[in-house]
Amino acid sequence: MKKIGLLLAILACISPDLFAQGAKNIRINEVMTDNESSIVDEFGNHKAWIELCNASFTTVNIRGMYITTDKSVLNEDLSAPQRQALMSLIPNGDESTLLSGNQHFILYCNGNPKDGSRHITAKITEGEPVWVALYDGNGVELIDSVTVPALSVNQSYAREKDGSANWVVRGSKNVTPGIANTPNINNKIARTKAEDPHGFAITILAMGTVFSCLALLFVFFRVLGLIMDHINTTKKIANAYPLKPVTSTITTTAKIGAEVLDTTGKLMKDGLKLKGIDKKVYIAVIAMAIKQYEDDVHDVESGIISIKPKSTTWNAPKFNNEIKK
Repeated sequence: MKKIGLLLAILACISPDLFAQGAKNIRINEVMTDNESSIVDEFGNHKAWIELCNASFTTVNIRGMYITTDKSVLNEDLSAPQRQALMSLIPNGDESTLLSGNQHFILYCNGNPKDGSRHITAKITEGEPVWVALYDGNGVELIDSVTVPALSVNQSYAREKDGSANWVVRGSKNVTPGIANTPNINNKIARTKAEDPHGFAITILAMGTVFSCLALLFVFFRVLGLIMDHINTTKKIANAYPLKPVTSTITTTAKIGAEVLDTTGKLMKDGLKLKGIDKKVYIAVIAMAIKQYEDDVHDVESGIISIKPKSTTWNAPKFNNEIKK
């Protein structure tokens, strides 16, 4: 029994030191003083926020610690209760206050603790410098502090890397609330998880991409179908109304012309020799040749019928005048 009691006494003495060592690994990691389009709280409001980070690989519970933006707590004449009255307590009752190694925790300022365990009363004025400090649960030991310069809208003041000593001003596109400050692929994944915890945005994006591709495929195949229909229609018309080859007509015409010239030449030669053939014979031969030529080239065009006017008694001027009388 004495050994057990001695062991418990040793553990009781060591435990506060171990807790203190764990608390010293908590760092103020990033601060935003003017939040217009960054993260929102559970009520959808944009508020100034402070990010804490566990810079160790051990688990630390930050409940019971204090956050303050009031420099009057540095007055050494103040007692612990007086300091605590000027600070904001990180309340109990939230499992997320148990930070594992390299985990982050967001606190919303200018709030009311009744709104939730992440809302603290620490005051931050937009566009003005502010001093932020983290105190141990006794309200006396200062764990970490930083003086934040005046920031523009949606800018943050953050460590270059989690827990590092160097601080930088980050633009609105480079703030990293709730995730590691080191930009890498895992950081982008973490940012996506933080901004879209339920996956609605990525689902809508994926569905939009799929439906856009389907719409493009529909338009492509629709246009291709119209082109193929036009080609098929053209082929059907060409097969239904084939064009006669012009070469054969030209060849036939040339052949007829040669025959006419040959025949006419012979007749003229014979007529001159015989001196008895009437000129009417020559005219008749030439007329027959022209008639044969016209019959051969008539209606060469496919689907076109040529109709020549012909005078009859119905359209004769004399006949029409007699009817009118």
